[in-house]
Amino acid sequence: MDISKAEQRVLHLLAQGGCIRVDKDEDGRIINQETVTRDGWYWGGCSLRLFRKLKYKRLIASKNSGPYRITPLGLKRVRSQLDNR
Repeated sequence: MDISKAEQRVLHLLAQGGCIRVDKDEDGRIINQETVTRDGWYWGGCSLRLFRKLKYKRLIASKNSGPYRITPLGLKRVRSQLDNR
């Protein structure tokens, strides 16, 4: 499975300890998401479409209604690079 550059960027951020927080409506559908780095900064590079793509590929997951984090499969798929470049 090949992943795009945008997916790689998000997965690198999550692999370093970041997370994706979501807001849901009354029906349980995701209406908004925020990507947070390990330092607590908000990062705007992950769109809702990209989030759904990562979730569909099972590269990210949520446990006990918590924030979304990278899965072991996601760690396996992401390519390690020096300083995320």
